[in-house]
Amino acid sequence: MEIRLLQKHELSLTRNLAEKIWPSAYGTILSEEQLSYMLNWMYSIETLEKSFDKGNEFYCAIDNDLPLGFLELEFLSEEASSVKLQKIYVLPSEQNKGIGKNFLQFALLRAKNRGAKNVILQVNRANKAVGFYLKNNFFIISEEDFPIGNDYYMNDYVMEKTLV
Repeated sequence: MEIRLLQKHELSLTRNLAEKIWPSAYGTILSEEQLSYMLNWMYSIETLEKSFDKGNEFYCAIDNDLPLGFLELEFLSEEASSVKLQKIYVLPSEQNKGIGKNFLQFALLRAKNRGAKNVILQVNRANKAVGFYLKNNFFIISEEDFPIGNDYYMNDYVMEKTLV
């Protein structure tokens, strides 16, 4: 398996993976309507390209030419010492095979190499990934409800890991 930096013209790969992963990740957490709204909002090519153009990096885990998951890192300009792990998702069929852990280690190393002192992320409070992050030494620093439009909210933990 390799983790490869995506180019702008490859961002549809991220959308395609999200469409396969999100129903499994959020099907019991969000209504079908909210899930669809969020997928269209967060993973439209326009939204992905805006993130890319502001300097976010998108990576894909690939094995034998098959995309298995994706990662997005945001280098926060207002807090040069922080990197935000925007997205980290692995296909349900490929979970529990170490891909998520490899992605996380890759993200932490990339952040450290950019001079970051910490990595932050948001995760839905009901998402099983909370346990994954806690196990990997992230700490919950706050509990937030972020309005995202259409009377929907992201009910998240904000988590942080200090880099040494």
